[in-house]
Amino acid sequence: MQSEAYKKVERDFSIKRQHAQSDAKRFKKNVYDDNPKLAEIEDKINKISIKSIKSRIFSDDLSRQIEQDKLTSQLDRLNREYEEQLSIIGLSKRDFEPKYECSKCGDTGFVGNKMCSCFNQQLINESFKQSNMFKVKDENFATFDFGYYSSSNDKEKYGIEKSPLENIDAIRKLAYNFSHNLEDPAQKNLLFTGSTGLGKTFLANCVASETIKQGKSVIYQTAPILLDKMVDYKFKFNKTDSEREEYDKIFDVDLLIIDDLGTESMNSAKFSELFNILNTRLLKNKKILISTNLTPQEIKREYEERIFSRFVGDFIICRFVGEDIRLLKKKLTR
Repeated sequence: MQSEAYKKVERDFSIKRQHAQSDAKRFKKNVYDDNPKLAEIEDKINKISIKSIKSRIFSDDLSRQIEQDKLTSQLDRLNREYEEQLSIIGLSKRDFEPKYECSKCGDTGFVGNKMCSCFNQQLINESFKQSNMFKVKDENFATFDFGYYSSSNDKEKYGIEKSPLENIDAIRKLAYNFSHNLEDPAQKNLLFTGSTGLGKTFLANCVASETIKQGKSVIYQTAPILLDKMVDYKFKFNKTDSEREEYDKIFDVDLLIIDDLGTESMNSAKFSELFNILNTRLLKNKKILISTNLTPQEIKREYEERIFSRFVGDFIICRFVGEDIRLLKKKLTR
């Protein structure tokens, strides 16, 4: 039985595809209104094409071949004339094709009988209500702005030898390489640490965007919501198929991003589920990116040793330093 999330995504894709086709028809009509010669040529092409089909069906062999040669010649000439007219106004036939968001499936959601990665990702977004995933179009590696990071070296202020600019450049490169090596067993996971407003969430979105571009799936969720979901599922008596599917995806999705670790109210059940997520995904070589405002020392104090040991052994700890970007933006808009 299809889940409500599946049905909604299916409807959304159908609407999206219809809109793309309607936009294409509208664009073509506007071009033809401004360039009636194109409409005339297309009308001739269509009439000759129909005539060609009738000739193949109703004519005898000799008459059919003579007629087909004649019609083919006419079609070739008209197609050349059509393309020349388009070229004059700076267009080609491809400009009349619908502009689907996904070139692989044409917004059908399927490639052959296989679910397209875009449909799968949208299904994940709907199932997990991933509000952050709407930002990946704007927050990606191409739009990452180094201008908010100081080039000054100040160990006393920032606590590291590098300048904030050198530091974020190194982290950005690390994050980009990470997003392209998710299946490599040697690739460690990422732990972003640092105060608020230093770009951790933005860079996590960059990784999510790059991962989706490669046709891989991402679950992006805050620690409080994710752990609540996990515990609720474990203690629920009657579990639906869609709930089981959501639970399994947490362990099987190509990349799991957990934001705001440390803002959840922990108890023994949540400790157990967090360890279960980390341990199971590590065993399956399924990558994890975690962001937190806590320092490594605070993580060690707040979480069990077995959880902290996973961070130390299986994650690259990336420390973000600098000025609060949100405050800098406010100053610039004054």
